[in-house]
Amino acid sequence: MANLKPTVVVIEDDPPIRRFLRTGLSTHGFTVYEADSGKQGIIEAGIRKPDLIILDLGLPDVDGVEVIKTVREWSAMPIIILSARSAEQSKIEALDAGADDYLTKPFGLGELLARTRVALRHWLRTPEQNPTGEFTTGNLRVDLINRWVHVGDQEVHLTPIQFRLLSMLVQNAGKVLTHHQILKDVWGPSHTESSHYLRIYMSQLRQKLEEDPTQPKYLLTESGVGYRLKV
Repeated sequence: MANLKPTVVVIEDDPPIRRFLRTGLSTHGFTVYEADSGKQGIIEAGIRKPDLIILDLGLPDVDGVEVIKTVREWSAMPIIILSARSAEQSKIEALDAGADDYLTKPFGLGELLARTRVALRHWLRTPEQNPTGEFTTGNLRVDLINRWVHVGDQEVHLTPIQFRLLSMLVQNAGKVLTHHQILKDVWGPSHTESSHYLRIYMSQLRQKLEEDPTQPKYLLTESGVGYRLKV
């Protein structure tokens, strides 16, 4: 019988953490491969073609951000950062380089597993597998092709920029997007420092899509980093 378990490559130089991850992930149905350096991790990722990479940034040979950039040259597979670097700038650099999510050590296995499931759901929801262009989470439904949005049974009318912003979040559902990424994609390269635009339009979207805009269920803030559409 074919092995249908999702495959993870763990790139981590700390043996106790690797052992903890191997045990925890294996117990929850993952096939785990390990690497203790960035260069070996890139080789493992190329050979194993995993469903997901869990990556430490502080590796002994190359910085984890360089590993992200190298993998992104040939694959869009989810990459979750697991790092002791807690500074916002470190998170932003990793996410801008192409990481999908970022957890700071120390971490809980439950949260890592939850974020892993989200990353895998996003990875599996490709345009080829969802040709209708429809996205649903809770009572929010978005049709990217026909350009309509429903909350429950009610159609919601968005401005062109509001729809463009929502579309970017939908296309990256479950993934943390930095302020810089969103501003560049929605408003263009000349507006990457205009974070006030983003705050205004995100507030407008929450007013239209959230039951309680002050306690959003879908359009989540990643403090100091950016936003994420919950799936």
